[in-house]
Amino acid sequence: MNPAAARNAWSVLKRPSQGVAESVSQHHRQEQVRGIRVKVLNGNLEWALTFIQRKMQSSGIERMIKQEQTHHIKNSEKRVLARKNLERKLKSQDLARKLKAILVKKVRGL
Repeated sequence: MNPAAARNAWSVLKRPSQGVAESVSQHHRQEQVRGIRVKVLNGNLEWALTFIQRKMQSSGIERMIKQEQTHHIKNSEKRVLARKNLERKLKSQDLARKLKAILVKKVRGL
């Protein structure tokens, strides 16, 4: 993998900072630029791309990108998404219920 390919991939993946003046310190530039950074070690671009894909999945960026897509979603996909959302909601409610019960016991001194 050549360095030019790595630079091209980086330019596609990086997000430009919005309205950062040249007089702003380096610290402020670091705060304004957001995104996922991956170091390409020994020119191993394929490893870096798989790593960044895993990071995107875990951070939720991939979900945000999919939500912005405006293509047609099949009914079977809608059902799967609806079922997953319902399961997530029920799991969250169950966890909240358990935490509330624990906190009530703690407050009452039981």
